[in-house]
Amino acid sequence: MTAQVGTLQGFCQGPAAHAGVLRAKRGFAAPIQLVAKTRQPVKRIHRSCSAASTASPAQVHGSPVQGDSLTTVAADSLDREPAEQTPDYDRLAKALDKKSPLEIMDQALKMHGDDIGIAFSGAEDVALVEYAHLTGRPYRVFSLDTGRLNPETYQLFAAVEKHYGIRIEYTFPDAQECMDLVRAKGMFSFYEDGHQECCRVRKVRPLRRQLKQLKAWITGQRKDQSPGTRSAVPVVQVDPVFEGLKGGPGTLVKYNPLSNVSSAEVWNFLRAMSVPVNKLHEMGYVSIGCEPCTRAVLPNQHEREGRWWWEDATGKECGLHSGNVVELAAEQAKEDQRDLWQEGAVEALSKEQLQDMVDGKRDKNTMLVMYAPWCQYSQAMEDSYEALAKRYQGSEHVRVAKFQADTDREFAGTLGLKTFPTIVMLPQFENAGVIKYPTERRDTDSLDMWVKTMTGYEN
Repeated sequence: MTAQVGTLQGFCQGPAAHAGVLRAKRGFAAPIQLVAKTRQPVKRIHRSCSAASTASPAQVHGSPVQGDSLTTVAADSLDREPAEQTPDYDRLAKALDKKSPLEIMDQALKMHGDDIGIAFSGAEDVALVEYAHLTGRPYRVFSLDTGRLNPETYQLFAAVEKHYGIRIEYTFPDAQECMDLVRAKGMFSFYEDGHQECCRVRKVRPLRRQLKQLKAWITGQRKDQSPGTRSAVPVVQVDPVFEGLKGGPGTLVKYNPLSNVSSAEVWNFLRAMSVPVNKLHEMGYVSIGCEPCTRAVLPNQHEREGRWWWEDATGKECGLHSGNVVELAAEQAKEDQRDLWQEGAVEALSKEQLQDMVDGKRDKNTMLVMYAPWCQYSQAMEDSYEALAKRYQGSEHVRVAKFQADTDREFAGTLGLKTFPTIVMLPQFENAGVIKYPTERRDTDSLDMWVKTMTGYEN
């Protein structure tokens, strides 16, 4: 039979106090999609989350429920797991890996009740709040206010609270620690010595305090968010970094309902549900954090290029999810031995050849890319750089070359390597140094323009 979804209705009438924190309550009307099993469209309705029903959240989204994989939204399904049972979270992760974000969210809220919180950063992870709301279960939302967020992020916090009838639990950094850091190193020290210290003070330690009040937390991590760091994000795991309410390793559970979801799928969901979103997204921002460390990205740039852009693209994590960081340089090199630019137009240079050039022995102007074969940004420029090399193939004046820099980062660092890929020019003229390509525009024409600017128009 053809199923048609009716117009969404429902609203939160107001927050309810519980344990000192205002949260969504079962008795509130929540926006729900019901699926009709006839050819007639479903009429506009209201539904209370506390009313007994046989429709599960999976059925609400039109996904069939298989076996006991998901309970119904009926009030009698809100019982927690027996306290004496210790769930096998590895087994649960496998069972939930192919489930929808809504099903994963429902299972998390069912199992942990008031002892679980949704981490909300003020970006597209508002999808988590929407999924929690759709389950009809009570939920908590917390956020880290670092003191350096964009005004638009604070505006989104207020909009989300109003839209869902909740109060977000804000967590702040220690004032003395912030003051000591700024007095000692200034307001923007992270541009000079990396963002980890600032993030540790403003984000990681406040988060640690918040999580010690919980037994589980829910994040918006996705596998496609960051090259080299988030390829191992299970939908549920025992948190390998932080501790929970009972204290000690293994006392906190972490859920990642969006793990297997792409950015495009998240945004399709947000648009379909008409939820509040950060106005910065309309200005080209995708991944949003603190104001000094966040910028808009260009079309076809990866979203994490807008975060800590002055640092290595494979290490763009603030420390909140370091337990999921995977050192892909070694692992992926073993799994995928295919090198880049193997057709011959791009000349492979050895460390010894480059050292000679650094020492001044230059027979040509040399355009050099320092790359890692496993880096998606290096892979993305393979075609454009190959086309550039073919333009100058056989040239007496210009060489287009490559150096696999992940095998010797220390040496490549003397040539200006900070991220993969790094493109430099070693001009032939006397006393020339190493000139870094100053932009992330890596199309063939842009690269060719720079070659001509550095070397002239003689091939």
